[in-house]
Amino acid sequence: MGIRLKAIVVYLSTSGNTKAMAEAIASGIESKNVDVKAVSFYDVKPEELNEAEAIAVGSSTFYYKMLPPMEKFMNETLASTNPKGKVGAAFGSYGWSGEAPIVIAEKMREMGMIVVDPVLRILHKPTDKDVQECKRLGIDIAEKLKHKGNKK
Repeated sequence: MGIRLKAIVVYLSTSGNTKAMAEAIASGIESKNVDVKAVSFYDVKPEELNEAEAIAVGSSTFYYKMLPPMEKFMNETLASTNPKGKVGAAFGSYGWSGEAPIVIAEKMREMGMIVVDPVLRILHKPTDKDVQECKRLGIDIAEKLKHKGNKK
């Protein structure tokens, strides 16, 4: 039993919907025996980002983009940990347009991360079916992580 793989799910949730998604994604990752933590971006520590081999980031959409604090998190905090080569995933809930996760995924690609497609966008409050989709994304993240680990 080597070192356990680690993942972190970071979210910015204004109404609780993106948080619910983050928790479901984390439970999907956990189901594949990967250590995971779902954490609000306010509480995430750079060392947690450094230790994680997979980083999922979720934000609700605000005026066609991610919320400014999340943009700052991506550009400063995440970028400073040099996540090149790590597995990334983007998700978020939206009420109108839903661009935030797409922008997050683009930023991750620019940083050299291996992004899990498709980006997961859910309208308003996640339904039971949406929660299953979130878990599925978590499983996909874990599988991609394990597959990547086997290539070394």
